Amino acid sequence: MDNDLKKEFQYYLDHQDELVREYNGKFIVIKDCKVIGYYDNIEEAIKETSKKHKLGSFLIQKCEDGSENYTQTYHSRVISIVK
Repeated sequence: MDNDLKKEFQYYLDHQDELVREYNGKFIVIKDCKVIGYYDNIEEAIKETSKKHKLGSFLIQKCEDGSENYTQTYHSRVISIVK
């Protein structure tokens, strides 16, 4: 995980209880150690947040009690086709 995203995830961990009280069950978007959005599903969170912020510059986390729902990080390559 990128160091900036580690900072965002640590913010989530440090504030999980209060975040769950406010956003329980939502997918929250964290950037610069603050919640900048919350959504019903991850697809909407990515779509809407990436309109204003570069992908990889924010963390999306399902906001629920406990540790079993921590976000997993997946890396993929982007393939461009030139015609």
